[in-house]
Amino acid sequence: MRAIRKATVADLPDAVRSLVFSRPPGPVLERIADNAVIGLYRASTNEAPAARYAQFFLEAGHRIALPRLLAEEGAMRFAEHTDPLGESDLVEGPHGIMQPGGGAADLVPDVLFVPLLAFDAAGRRLGQGGGYYDRWMADHREVLRIGLAWDTQAVDEVPSEPHDIPLHLVITPTRVHGGEA
Repeated sequence: MRAIRKATVADLPDAVRSLVFSRPPGPVLERIADNAVIGLYRASTNEAPAARYAQFFLEAGHRIALPRLLAEEGAMRFAEHTDPLGESDLVEGPHGIMQPGGGAADLVPDVLFVPLLAFDAAGRRLGQGGGYYDRWMADHREVLRIGLAWDTQAVDEVPSEPHDIPLHLVITPTRVHGGEA
């Protein structure tokens, strides 16, 4: 799935890549309260980009939170992110991932956008294998869980284990997929 995702991004013209995921679709926005804290992620090279969503929600008056890993094998929390395009408020954390610095306020998102390797029609997702998001979502089941993915990441069935937490929705460049969560 990593190879498929990488090939998908490599095949996208630069102009298209800069336009996708710039604004959440209307049906998704209808499910998000005006005062909701929005949890996002800082995308790696081949993940569906999330920075423009962060900018959109920040400009709409929402507080934005990014994951902050406490240690390489530890827990994940979310902390306030105030500079989605400049990223001046980020520092390097475990695994070399950029995250909010230690002075950023801890926040608990009401809506969580997550990266993934694969997803299916039931809202099951295949992540990177660290379990950070599943552990966090297990402790925050009331959160609206939304995946961001390329269309080529859809599969017939994602293997699932009891600890895996399904997504409510998955947004791709061409549609919104509804999960069974």
